Amino acid sequence: MRSKTPKMLHAIGGRSLVGHVLAAVEQLSPRRVVTVIGHQRELVGPHVSERMPTAQLVVQEEQGGTGHAVRVGVEAADVATGTVLVAYGDTPLLTGESLRDFVATHEAAQRAVSVLSGVVPDPSGYGRIVRDADGDVVRIVEHKDADRDELEIAEVNSGIMAFEAGFLREALPRLSNDNAKGEYYLTDLLGLAREAGLQIGAHVLDDVVQTEGANDRAQLAGLARILNDRVLNRWMKEGVTIVDPATTWIDVDVDLAQDVTILPGTQLLGATSVGEDAVVGPDTTLRDCEVGAGAHVVRVHGELAVVGAGADVGPFSYLRPGTRLGAGGKIGGFVETKNAVIGTGAKVPHLSYVGDAEIGEGTNIGAGTIFANYDGVAKHRSVVGKHARTGSNNTFVAPVEIGDGAATGGGTVVRGTVPPGALAVSAGPVRLIEGWALDKRAGTAQADAAREALDAADEAGTDA
Repeated sequence: MRSKTPKMLHAIGGRSLVGHVLAAVEQLSPRRVVTVIGHQRELVGPHVSERMPTAQLVVQEEQGGTGHAVRVGVEAADVATGTVLVAYGDTPLLTGESLRDFVATHEAAQRAVSVLSGVVPDPSGYGRIVRDADGDVVRIVEHKDADRDELEIAEVNSGIMAFEAGFLREALPRLSNDNAKGEYYLTDLLGLAREAGLQIGAHVLDDVVQTEGANDRAQLAGLARILNDRVLNRWMKEGVTIVDPATTWIDVDVDLAQDVTILPGTQLLGATSVGEDAVVGPDTTLRDCEVGAGAHVVRVHGELAVVGAGADVGPFSYLRPGTRLGAGGKIGGFVETKNAVIGTGAKVPHLSYVGDAEIGEGTNIGAGTIFANYDGVAKHRSVVGKHARTGSNNTFVAPVEIGDGAATGGGTVVRGTVPPGALAVSAGPVRLIEGWALDKRAGTAQADAAREALDAADEAGTDA
């Protein structure tokens, strides 16, 4: 991947590659999950434990191939009976449903070994499934070890395999690394099972793209697009309107209600949820946000924020973590909020910053208002009561408390407390200095314009 981030931790659809595989595995309700880690295990291990705390981590000190990795895992886990499913950590499109079908087929046929296979148009680089004249699986041959006829085979090994545990424990120590790569191939177990007269077979997966991995950023982007298309199709079938799927991205953990409308250029990320009849977009990015029923969120960037039912947000609003907008409320154009609770029906319509604040029900905050919450050392919180009316271009120097039904005049700077029902005004009467432009800006266009206006007023006998 040419990255300091391990391949397994690169993410698509809001999850790491290995996170997608663990999610699919979880759907099988396995008795035990063993994760074999090696390269960059100091990063991969904690991530796996966070995603699946019950997973047993086993370290493969030297990478000796797939057979060696499985042997390390089986010996550490002391697996004795049942079915052992081997999956790979870089196949994010793999579904739990496909794994269930695969395991069910394996167990119903009472096989010692089963392979999840698929037919692909270009099998280059894949191990080939070799069958006999009766169509029975004989072995798997790796690409580098295949002869000319075997290279023509289109059925390939996904790498995902199922084993009867007793056979697996007995056969793993008998694997050889006498091959082009000098590695222990897990696929050689098919030959050992066949020699022992045990059942082997392949389960052909029609949707073979589920088994594809990513070895560079281009392949990663390709898998991300496929995954996103599948997520969008699922939501559209469940009653969500997505106007332009080509420009809409929705993570796998997002939850959408029926009759939600998603407009072009929208990204819904993380654990975002959107309620019934809400409209989101265009050009909106929400991460880990909650949008209530019937709300409208237009050209907004939001993170860890809550938008109440029937509320309006945008355009060009920035909802930072801790923002909570009540039902029927409004956060308007060019407004930034952070750690702010804005009550039911309250409005911050224009060009304002609301940080570390609580605004009561039905209150209107005037355009250009700033909650000055930071004194250079610490943050302070302000409270504005319900049904208050604040003027334009106010500055509230926190901590401030403005009572219920209070008001502030335009341009007011508030420090301290405004009692309920009071009017706070900090600006004094306007002071006029006649002729200032003529005196201080002589020779400029400003002075010339002032002179022309004054002369015109004299001629007309009126005051300028």
